[in-house]
Amino acid sequence: MNEIRDLIVGVDIGRTRTQICYFDRKAGEPRSLSMRVGASTYEVPTILARRSGQKEFFVGLDAENLAEREEANTDLIDNVYEISGQEKTIQAGGDTMMPWEVLAAFLKGILRYLGVRDLPNNTKNLAVTCKSLTPVRIRNLFRALEELGFSRKICHLMDYRESFYYYVMAQNPDHLNRSVAWYDFEGTRVIFRKLSMNGSSRPIMAGLSAPAETRLTGEGKEKDQEFLRFIQQTLGKEMYSSIQISGEGFDPDWAKESVKLLCYQRRKVFYGNNLYASGACSAGKERQEDHNLKAFCFLSDGMIKYDVGMDMRIMGSNAYYSLIEGGHNWYECTGGCDLILDEAQELVFVVTPLSGNGKRRVSMQLPGLPERPPKTTRLSLSLTFTGPEECLVVVKDLGFGDLFPSSGRSWRETVNWQGGDES
Repeated sequence: MNEIRDLIVGVDIGRTRTQICYFDRKAGEPRSLSMRVGASTYEVPTILARRSGQKEFFVGLDAENLAEREEANTDLIDNVYEISGQEKTIQAGGDTMMPWEVLAAFLKGILRYLGVRDLPNNTKNLAVTCKSLTPVRIRNLFRALEELGFSRKICHLMDYRESFYYYVMAQNPDHLNRSVAWYDFEGTRVIFRKLSMNGSSRPIMAGLSAPAETRLTGEGKEKDQEFLRFIQQTLGKEMYSSIQISGEGFDPDWAKESVKLLCYQRRKVFYGNNLYASGACSAGKERQEDHNLKAFCFLSDGMIKYDVGMDMRIMGSNAYYSLIEGGHNWYECTGGCDLILDEAQELVFVVTPLSGNGKRRVSMQLPGLPERPPKTTRLSLSLTFTGPEECLVVVKDLGFGDLFPSSGRSWRETVNWQGGDES
């Protein structure tokens, strides 16, 4: 790797394997990072290990080697991915560790492979991807990254489906006119999804179809025929700009006839195990520098599908003030402002679906608000999503200078914006 500043990095934390991609500015594309000097080793085990009684952790291949050499004197954590999604503490040797501390130790060791000193200050964007993102895993990942010194502003989290979207969008633009097929292997299990674009919507909505899946129980030619039948069922007669194959379990050595069918009519077929890390890296490049996908919106499970704002008087004129901009994942959406009440004793939020249809007004009561003359009550307002459907709204009474000191009162309400009353 030749870059040491303004790094754009993608990390794929898998259940069993982890890998890193960085954006090679000379080549103009993401590159997989070798985890072993002088070798093409791009994946390492998602494990941690240390010698009993010591504090320093080893990761990946080093952890694996340590465990093999000193089995009786080694503390091994071989379920880092599972730990990342839990809240309870774990025992590592004689120490009690929080899940985010385990993640911080693992990420610290993995990121050392980049060979860059003071990585937080030399990184422009760090995107971490994994199979699924639960609220607990999101909290643990952000806490771990903050512990390592990374600003939350340069860190992004995404699941494999969103990584796939960014990976595809960084390729040839033919996908705008045709769908992209995706076969994801997990051992004997194969999952098919289709990425399609709704060109008639604004922004252009990109979404993955519901998964179809099968299990390949045979070996050799029988396995090949099982996959071939699944291809026939899923591809049908639709035209595709490309076909992507990912995951462990696929091997061209047994997939003779099925690969011929995939390549029928010169269809472009791509296979590789760096798709997710590369997609995360491409996402960082797009979000931090390129901004080429402003006209697109990926419909992820965690995406906020509406805007939230308020009607206010700003600089003497009636105006709409945006608090939450839809089209982003819930854990990336926060908003807030300070405002001065006129005569109202409640806050009214304007909730607008991305489609523009079905605008709602949702009110929040402020019981116990001190009685003051109009325009002498200043409030602090903050909005933070706790999940894809729930938003925590916190309001604090700031008073109005020395004339009307703050009462110290605050109001908290968890709101499902989808269920408000219509205006």
